[in-house]
Amino acid sequence: MIARCADVADVIAAVNFGRDNRLAIAIRGGGHNGPGFGSVDDGLVIDLSMMRGVRVDPAKRTVRVGAGCTTGDVDHATHAFGLAIPFGVVSTTGVAGLTLSGGHGYLGRQYGLAIDNLIEADVVLTDGTFVVANTTDSPDLLWALRGGGGNFGVVTSFLFEAHPATTVYAGPIFWELKDAARIMRWYRDFQASAPDEFYAFLGLQTVPSGDPFPREHWGKKICVLLVSHNGVAADAEKAVNAVRAALPEPIIDFAGPIPYLALQDMFDGLYPKGLHWYWKGDFVKTLPDAAIDVHIEQAARVPSDASLMHLYPIDGSVHRKAEGETAWNCRDATWSMVIAGIGSDPGQAPALKQWAKNYWEAIHPFDLGGAYPNFMKDDEGEARIKATYGDNYQRLGKLKKKYDPGNLFRVNQNVRPMA
Repeated sequence: MIARCADVADVIAAVNFGRDNRLAIAIRGGGHNGPGFGSVDDGLVIDLSMMRGVRVDPAKRTVRVGAGCTTGDVDHATHAFGLAIPFGVVSTTGVAGLTLSGGHGYLGRQYGLAIDNLIEADVVLTDGTFVVANTTDSPDLLWALRGGGGNFGVVTSFLFEAHPATTVYAGPIFWELKDAARIMRWYRDFQASAPDEFYAFLGLQTVPSGDPFPREHWGKKICVLLVSHNGVAADAEKAVNAVRAALPEPIIDFAGPIPYLALQDMFDGLYPKGLHWYWKGDFVKTLPDAAIDVHIEQAARVPSDASLMHLYPIDGSVHRKAEGETAWNCRDATWSMVIAGIGSDPGQAPALKQWAKNYWEAIHPFDLGGAYPNFMKDDEGEARIKATYGDNYQRLGKLKKKYDPGNLFRVNQNVRPMA
């Protein structure tokens, strides 16, 4: 059963109906959730995809965002004012799911996670009550929403702080896999001293077979750095040129000045709807040589051209928040890692899943205990969720007891009510 909601009144009616009929409730925002928590069998889907309004206040540099928006919806609206919110790296990502689990992206080292820029949220609670959560009203709920996922209610809109972002010096630079060990060792050291405005994520993957990639490199296993510098143009070019000078000659180099909007949707065409995905994640603090060896060994066994491993930086400004300041807890990690088995052939799904699991099992001993909730599947178990939230888990459990004592909102990375 699907309730397609056009406004808050519809959401209230849907929550009341689901609760009164004892239905499992899934909340669908942008529809980008890896484990499929935006749907549920024999239950009720509260579909927010029609609630896609975006209102920018350029004077205050704030943005009101409907819970059905994708990050692309918001980027389109904010770019006209030379502003952006620190969202993810694919524009089809839903704002709600991204934000409620933390939200990291290209501007994260400079301006923090999405939740670090969340000012306020409108929420429908389990009893159908509508509340506004900010630092004055329901501040404990705002704390929980800053990383605690969809455990506490249905968020119908968000208010964010926005930041300047117009033209960035950005793009992917590709090297053959034989150079990966050198690049990863350099990247490990670079990350510790990079200025906040310089973001670079590292990937082990395959050159796509299609334009704009040169045909002679199609299908090659590679190491890639996606660099992005959101600063003064001359400084940005100088910084990326220093990267070029420090590393071997790449086989492909697409980095240059582009609109921030173009950076945000750069990879949309590579990952259309309908692909089969299985992913595993971890928070990563250090990248020792032994871990680099494991990464390269496992990446060489990639089962499809679309499958990948990415390391996304979560340092810089992210580290300047105390671990207890938001529900999102792992403020001492350096990267958020995802291993994704991806393919278009349904028959390949078991191989994609097995590769991702094998890779994760091999590298996990080098990583921290938890993971970015959006990179966790639905088979992780309560121990992994506890590890993800660490010392914040007990507080989240008590807030779950306060705001959702019957665990109505449980189709998620679930935090159970605690006395």
